[in-house]
Amino acid sequence: YRAQRRGGKGRAGMTTKEGDFLTKVFVCDTHTPVLFFSTTGIVYRLKVYRLPEATPQGRGKALINLLPLGHGETVSTVMPMPEDEGAWGELDIVFATASGGVRRNRLSDFTNINVNGKIAMKLAIGDRLVRVRTCTEDDDVLLSAAGGKVIRFPISAVRVFEGRTSTGVRGIKLAKGNRVIAMSVLRHVEISVEDREAYLQSRNAVRRLAGGDYTDRDEDKARDKDLAARLNEPRFVDTMANEEFILTITEDGMGKRTSAYEYRISGRGGQGIAGIDVKREDKKATSIIAAFTVIDADQLIMVSDSGQIIRCSIDQISIVGRPSRGVTLFNTAEGERVVSVSRLRDVDNGDKAEGGSNSLTDIPMAGDAEAVAAEPPDETHADQP
Repeated sequence: YRAQRRGGKGRAGMTTKEGDFLTKVFVCDTHTPVLFFSTTGIVYRLKVYRLPEATPQGRGKALINLLPLGHGETVSTVMPMPEDEGAWGELDIVFATASGGVRRNRLSDFTNINVNGKIAMKLAIGDRLVRVRTCTEDDDVLLSAAGGKVIRFPISAVRVFEGRTSTGVRGIKLAKGNRVIAMSVLRHVEISVEDREAYLQSRNAVRRLAGGDYTDRDEDKARDKDLAARLNEPRFVDTMANEEFILTITEDGMGKRTSAYEYRISGRGGQGIAGIDVKREDKKATSIIAAFTVIDADQLIMVSDSGQIIRCSIDQISIVGRPSRGVTLFNTAEGERVVSVSRLRDVDNGDKAEGGSNSLTDIPMAGDAEAVAAEPPDETHADQP
C-alpha cells in the first residue's frame, strides 16, 4: 500500500464476491497475536504470519480453513492483541451471551491457547456468545436485547472470575423468548441526575436551534437560546467532551442515535429500560437487530434478507430520545427484514465521482444471531487493547 497524494481515487484493497463487502482492517506486525472468539464460547489464536499472505487485491481464505471451527460455529469477535503479553494483565475482558449472562476475566487468562482452541466461556445448551470486549474498571457495560430493552451497569458490578469454564452472572433479566443481541463498552462518567437532565435539555435545545423552525414561536426560540447557553458552564465542559452516542436499528429498518447519557446507570441483573420503541404503526412488534456506539464521521451498511444493501452516513440519522421509534433508514418491503448491520469508520462518501481515499480503518459489527459479528476496539477509549 504505497503512499498516494491526497484526493485520489485510491486502489483496490481486496477482491470480494457479489454482495460481500470489507468490514475490518487491522494494522499488525507479523508476530501480533490475534484472538478469534466463536459463538460456541471457544477462543482460537493465530499469529499474523500464519494468515495467508496475498496481494492487496487477494481474497484470502475462509476462516473455516484456518481454524478448527465446528458445524454451525462462527466467529463473533476478532481481537488483535499487543505482542508483549506482559501488558495483557493491565486489561480485563468481558463476555456477553444471548441469554443475558456476563463474565469478566483478566485478559492474561488467554495467553496460552493451543491449536484446537481453548474454552473461553462455558455456555448452556442453546446459548451463544454474542460479544467480547476489553475493558477497565472505569467503564460501563451496555446490553441491548432484541425486545427493545437495554441495561447499563458499571463493569465493577461484575467480579473478576478466576476460571474460564464458569457461565458468569446475570447481566440482564430477559423475558421468555427474548435474547441479547449486542454489548457495548462505554466510558463511565460521574454526573448527578440533575446535571445530566440539564445537559440533555441544553443539547436538545442546540439541535432545535440548528433546525431553525420557530415560525410564530419567538418565546420558544428565546428559551432554547437560554438553554443552549448553559453548555458554556464549567460543569458541562467534561460532560460534553465525554459524550458518546448509541445507534439502535430495528429489523424493519427504523433507527436512531441517542446520547449515552440517556441510558442511566443501574444495578446489574435488572430488566432494563426501553431502548427503542419496537411497536410499528400496524401494531405489530419488531425487534432490535443492532446497537453500537458511533461518531458523526461513520457510515453504515445494512443488508436485508432479500439481498438488498444500503449505505448511508451516520450524520444523516437523527439524534432523538431513548424510547423514540427513530426514522426510516431502510425502506423494507412487506415481509423483508434487516439481517446485518456494519459500521464503516473513516470512509469518504462512496457517491463521490472523484477523490476520496476509501480507507476502511475501523469497522465494528453487528448482525443478527447467525451473522459473523466482529467489532475492533474503538480508538477513543479503553476498549483499545
